[in-house]
Amino acid sequence: RIMRPDDANIAGNVHGGTILKMIEEAGAIISTRHCNSQAGESCVAALARVERTDFLSPMCIGEVANVSAEITYTSRHSVEVQVNVMSENILTGAKKLTNKATLWYVPLSLKNVNKVLEVPPIQYARKEQEDEGKKRYEEQKLDRLETKQRNGDVILPVINPEPHTVGYSQSSLIHLVGPSDCTLLGFVHGGVTMKLMDEVAGIVAARHCKTNIVTASVDAINFHEKIKKGCVITVSGRMTFTSNKSMEIEVFVDADPFVDEPRERYRAVSAFFTYVSLSKEGKPLPVPQLLTETEDEKRRFEEGKGRYLQTKAKRQAQMQQAAQ
Repeated sequence: RIMRPDDANIAGNVHGGTILKMIEEAGAIISTRHCNSQAGESCVAALARVERTDFLSPMCIGEVANVSAEITYTSRHSVEVQVNVMSENILTGAKKLTNKATLWYVPLSLKNVNKVLEVPPIQYARKEQEDEGKKRYEEQKLDRLETKQRNGDVILPVINPEPHTVGYSQSSLIHLVGPSDCTLLGFVHGGVTMKLMDEVAGIVAARHCKTNIVTASVDAINFHEKIKKGCVITVSGRMTFTSNKSMEIEVFVDADPFVDEPRERYRAVSAFFTYVSLSKEGKPLPVPQLLTETEDEKRRFEEGKGRYLQTKAKRQAQMQQAAQ
């Protein structure tokens, strides 16, 4: 579809959340089709996880986004989907790859939303493809478990914070989940949640550097629990790390059951977003150093630095392989 002004920021760059939402919609369509391809209970595919996603090139107002999806692995109860996003300048015909993403879905029964159904297997061109897919499945399963175990943090307001501190830029958004946000099962679309998360992360980044900002990448997004229609969700974001030209922002979503539900607030989704600061000409700008004050902030900064260096090393290795 064509990118319109309400899809973009004030500089004309399409919001990362808009692209993430399109990616998730494509994944949900192909997964739901596949899981209903054989006789049995009808189901809807629910998003469980999005692997690290890099925004390879910015997309602008007026360009056409082409999203394609392919199922690359199936386990007994989950589907792995690879999604590519191309942008097309319809005036010149120029095309470029903007995003590559990997998503995991699970099929939930339409009769019983707590029942996960079995996934029809796919045919692999060669045995190595199945082995590689199984390895990716085991790795993401372990990472989801580890992430859920460390999800106890909350963001508290800070009185009169100093500029460039964590408290100065931290932000929250409160949203009542309505019918238009939900699937046929009455749970929130993963793409809706990711768009809200990107919006909050973008506010944090803009507050920190006071410039135009764009999404550079998103670390793995883990959907720990479903969010029902009628819940009030709080999407919170805080700066965790800055390098010379990038900012890492931790974002998590907490759900408060609001209608006919005795359950207490719970952590539903978590992820790390990375942003870069741009000039009016679209050139990278230096990012102000994050000022850490508490021991927890210093610990999170070092953890973020570790993720940054690890990603940088992987990117350099990939460039060297490509050069060879």
